[in-house]
Amino acid sequence: MIEVVEKIEERLALIDQELVDPANLSDRAKLIELNRERRHIEGILSVGRHYRDIVKGISGAREIIEEGGDEELVAMAREELEEHEANIEQAEMDFKLKLLPRDPNDDKSAVVEIRAGTGGDEAGLFTGDIFKMYQRFADSKHWKMEILNSNETQVGGFKEIVFSLEGDGAYGTMKYESGVHRVQRVPKTETQGRIHTSAVTVAVFPQAEEVDIEIKENEIRIDVYRSSGPGGQSVNTTDSAVRITHVPTGLVVSCQDEKSQHKNKAKALKVLRARLYDKMMSEQNAKIAEERRSMVSTGDRSAKIRTYNFPQGRVTDHRIGLTLYRLNEVLAGDVNCLVEPLKRHDQEERLKLSGENVARAGS
Repeated sequence: MIEVVEKIEERLALIDQELVDPANLSDRAKLIELNRERRHIEGILSVGRHYRDIVKGISGAREIIEEGGDEELVAMAREELEEHEANIEQAEMDFKLKLLPRDPNDDKSAVVEIRAGTGGDEAGLFTGDIFKMYQRFADSKHWKMEILNSNETQVGGFKEIVFSLEGDGAYGTMKYESGVHRVQRVPKTETQGRIHTSAVTVAVFPQAEEVDIEIKENEIRIDVYRSSGPGGQSVNTTDSAVRITHVPTGLVVSCQDEKSQHKNKAKALKVLRARLYDKMMSEQNAKIAEERRSMVSTGDRSAKIRTYNFPQGRVTDHRIGLTLYRLNEVLAGDVNCLVEPLKRHDQEERLKLSGENVARAGS
């Protein structure tokens, strides 16, 4: 494992050389990719170096103890050895988790769709709450958010809202949010104080570039119409809203948020490209779905993944049995307290699976 740390340091040194190579300075795409790899490697190295320091600390402490001599020095070495031995197992596990192969889509930006499910007006209101939660989370991550399409309800909130999150690692973080989010609370319209249960669905796609998915003009049908909104708001007098149908797959995307038909078309194509890319990746991943059955769900958008219980101030993620009494903080944008344990669980399951595959191969 120490040799692995040294090899990663060598790779980091090579990247630093490539970053100052005059041949690369004019290649923006190359520089972006190098910087992205550098950030990823630095994250691995910080954990790897910590592991290496503990290993060297154990070795050095044992040498001092074996040599004997100054009693005070030996006593200090015993304390140091005890501390390092208590931490070595966790440090090694952390390093192994960091070394796991990453999903190549994790570094991409994301397209997020939130739709009201069961619960009528209350589901629409909660769709708005979830959107605001992600909006605050995106601000904390310094991601750029752009609303691609929205359909407001008469009482506030949304029937659906679609937006993009642009920033390194947006998809790798947000993919754990895909699924059904359930809310338990007393609606504002409830006069008897009864708790209602409503639900919204969240779908997260990696944002695809044109190089990932090519959409041919002869494969799409574009319809234009007048946009509409609650109470007559946002109603245009021109046909600026756009509906794009991808004929080969039957996928339909609509966008009406902009007054410009051209801008609505561009946004709709961005969503369509993300959905087509997600469909392609889902078909590929279906081949290994059996192996991933035990892992955290990041794609099944029909699965109930989380409950937000307002009377108890509780949030429960059902995939890993995590319950936190931090509802207000989560809705204020502290989604990390849920995402990080999900990431960790997913990594541990993948590490376990890779170990089982190695064992099977060796038997």
